[in-house]
Amino acid sequence: MNTKVRLSIMNFLQFAVWGSYLTSMGSYLVQVGLGNHIGIFYAMQGIVSIFMPALTGIIADRWIPAQRMQGLCHTIAGLFMLTAGYYGMGNAPEGVAFGILLSLYAVSVAFYMPTLSLTNSVSYYILDSVGMDAVKTYPPIRIFGTIGFICSMLAVDALGLQSSSLQFCISGGLSILLALYTLTLPHCPTNSSSQKKSLAEALGLRAFALFRRRKMAIFFLFSTMLGVSLQITNGFANPFITSFKALPEYASTFGVNHANALISISQCSETLCILLIPFCLKRFGIKKVMLIAMFAWVLRFGLFGLGNPGNGVWMFILSMIVYGVAFDFFNVSGSLFVDKETHNELRSSAQGLFMMMTNGIGATIGTLGAQWVVNRFTYPSPDYGGLLLGDWDTVWFIFATYALIVGVTFAIVFKDDHTPKGTTENA
Repeated sequence: MNTKVRLSIMNFLQFAVWGSYLTSMGSYLVQVGLGNHIGIFYAMQGIVSIFMPALTGIIADRWIPAQRMQGLCHTIAGLFMLTAGYYGMGNAPEGVAFGILLSLYAVSVAFYMPTLSLTNSVSYYILDSVGMDAVKTYPPIRIFGTIGFICSMLAVDALGLQSSSLQFCISGGLSILLALYTLTLPHCPTNSSSQKKSLAEALGLRAFALFRRRKMAIFFLFSTMLGVSLQITNGFANPFITSFKALPEYASTFGVNHANALISISQCSETLCILLIPFCLKRFGIKKVMLIAMFAWVLRFGLFGLGNPGNGVWMFILSMIVYGVAFDFFNVSGSLFVDKETHNELRSSAQGLFMMMTNGIGATIGTLGAQWVVNRFTYPSPDYGGLLLGDWDTVWFIFATYALIVGVTFAIVFKDDHTPKGTTENA
């Protein structure tokens, strides 16, 4: 089978696993009376990303081939996600215990989150092994990850499972399927047989030496700050849009009743924006690409605060379109930048470090902070099935202001020596 096709299938399944619940889990938690805990569930993805991607990256660099490590992680993640779904099915909404559900979910995401960076590592290695340029070749392959995400989230919407624990079962099943698929992927060699190394090298800690380079240290710092924004809309966009059911003039609108379908426009936008990455990185450099992402987050949040599912639905749609730029120009471009700035023997460790700073520390701070803001300005309404009602406009404007401050600061602090194509250093 063609290399690009094989990697496309891997990416499709990788993100279909995530799309099954990532945008709709918040509505399920509201349904079972855990709306005030949405933040901790999404923050759990960040908490485990502080150490798990780096740890599995070290293991993949040194002892277990990356594609085998990816399959092992998906097996464990899938089994625990299936158990979480089964637990939810066996209990009435009021009988779902916060501690039990969170524990099962936490173990699952602890092994799923590392597979995001492992997928990058496996893809980059396989492309290199057949002589393909990752910067040019990987973005079109990565598109199929977004397509997988879209397909699974639309399936959950079409089956009416946005407020059901069955979304976890779908995710777990896809994870097991991907674990089996990794058995067919080419071998990614480890570095355990190389010459004698220092303790830091043996533990895979050399990736942290990237912080000694001022440019990389600043890049990782701002990646963390921008990572704060990553999971906010994943956790709260669905409950926010669904909350309009409490208003008669919006209760019957399409977006309110099919929030996942509306949100899926964000992922459709991703598929187009990924194709722009090779051109933008080559033409503008990482600084301008990151700035575009940062100010796209300002628009993403601000348009949510200004729009509504009725005559203001165009603002919601525009927010979804902007998301493709906000997410891809940061996540995918950042990953490619780290790969190009890192030696091959540190590839998995460096990707794990990038994941730790963004989806780990950044996303943890972001989702916990977002939960505090949401709890401060909204409340669960018993008259409307626990829907979160209140001053959502202020919530989104607070998030937009934060993204604006990060963007302006990054523009001032980060220095990039990129020379646009068609110019010279002295131009």
